[in-house]
Amino acid sequence: MTDYSLKLNQCIAVLPDIRSISGNYPDIIYNKVAFDSRKIQPGSIYVALAGINVDGHDFIQHAIQNGACAIIGSKDLPTELAVPYIRVADARLAMAWASAALYGFPSNEMVVIGVTGTDGKTTTSTYLYHILREAGFKASLISTVAAVIDDHEIDTGFHVTTPESPDIQRYLAEMRDAGVTHAVCEVTSHGLAQHRVAAIDFDIAIVTNITHEHLDYHNSREAYFAAKGILFESLGKKARATKPLAVLNMDDPDSYHYLKKLTTARKVSYSAYGESQISVSRISNITASPFGLKASAFFKNLPGSSGELEIPVMTNLLGVYNCSNLLAAMTAAIYGLGISPEVAARGISDVQSIPGRMEVIDYGQNFTAIVDFAHTPNALKQALDSARAMLIQDQDETIKENRIIAIFGSAGLRDREKRRMMPRVSIKNADVTILTAEDPRTEPLSDILNDMLDAAIQDGAVLNKNIFIEPDRRDAIRLGIAMAKPGDIVISCGKGHEQSMCYGTTEYPWDDRTAMRAALCEFLHREGPDMPYLPDKNYYLDKA
Repeated sequence: MTDYSLKLNQCIAVLPDIRSISGNYPDIIYNKVAFDSRKIQPGSIYVALAGINVDGHDFIQHAIQNGACAIIGSKDLPTELAVPYIRVADARLAMAWASAALYGFPSNEMVVIGVTGTDGKTTTSTYLYHILREAGFKASLISTVAAVIDDHEIDTGFHVTTPESPDIQRYLAEMRDAGVTHAVCEVTSHGLAQHRVAAIDFDIAIVTNITHEHLDYHNSREAYFAAKGILFESLGKKARATKPLAVLNMDDPDSYHYLKKLTTARKVSYSAYGESQISVSRISNITASPFGLKASAFFKNLPGSSGELEIPVMTNLLGVYNCSNLLAAMTAAIYGLGISPEVAARGISDVQSIPGRMEVIDYGQNFTAIVDFAHTPNALKQALDSARAMLIQDQDETIKENRIIAIFGSAGLRDREKRRMMPRVSIKNADVTILTAEDPRTEPLSDILNDMLDAAIQDGAVLNKNIFIEPDRRDAIRLGIAMAKPGDIVISCGKGHEQSMCYGTTEYPWDDRTAMRAALCEFLHREGPDMPYLPDKNYYLDKA
């Protein structure tokens, strides 16, 4: 990658809401922006972030010792520093602008599409990336799973969603330097609220849905909606070569009406499940199978076309809910970028799989094993509904006697309401529920599991009949497999593609797919991968 550097006074010129500057800076040049003092190298700007548990201002001297050439912070300091100190109203916002300035504001030189929502962001982003590639554009992708830059995939971390602003600006710079013309970015509510995507100019914004999630961070539904809305408010604020477009979901009326009022950009809507007269696109004739989905997509108000244009579309991904995701991607491509519906449909069919999204693990067993990322009440319902659709015997929709065995947990130190909602969803939509660990962090695992069990029992669950507790996630997966009868579906939800699980304050290497493979091989008495390590469950049951 190109080595970047910039004069500090050029950075200062673009920083928003500077309160004061101390120290001499005309000849200083910086080459990195970082908020971790341990990662500071000579020539770095250190950004002191005041967090909930740790205050970055306490590590300023450590950053200077490591070679920081300037400091950005939000607090008054008692003494002068040996390097310039730029005090701003919001250090996170300033970090984004300092990073963008260092890399020459790369988003200005490409079309940038942002995809937000509670569920379906990664799938929609991936669909759109493949559509762009099918249309002949040099496209790149930043998603929860990875960053794809010029066909080179970069792992973005253990539990990373939207990367921090220094990373995302560096990714965009790498894209620009590789000749990329279109960038698809998955954008989370945390990323928006924490200004990780500030200083990025978006051309198209897509919403999948806004359902229950992250209230532990946002504190209220209104604040969660407002965070999502930041992406749509930003559309059209600057002159761009591509006419700004907001792509809204008519099937999610709360987000549709909220975002429609919020954005001043041109708007189109899609409806995967309705017959809306307002939406420009819809889907019908859906056929689901264990091999994917087939449907008819309809588009209206197309240049040179009267009425609706019907296009057959096929996706290799499982889950009827993916009709909404693929329609969102096609709508953005067709109405935002002028890509033909036929090309968009070919891009959809090009997606073979997405790691940890309804991913089938097959070792020839006589039941189906699936790993999915579903970690919200809505996503869990959609995953279980899709699993149920796979049990449909024929066109008259006669259900087999086969069962769905769902395995999942709920994260510690996160939304407590969600941990009670998810078991209720499972009791209604699965036949057997196994509750287990899922990033308990420093919260006693027993507290989490008891909250989940209490909610399930209130909805009629019976312990050791249709709901089971197994704190060790390895043994929970083994239990689900041992229970499975021919034709059943065992689905492990909540971790998907993620590569770690947090116990205490330690991230232990973990992959649900590897665990599922290991458990299946044990069950089938064949060679396979080793079961990943997890700490002693008994310790974390009762201790924080």
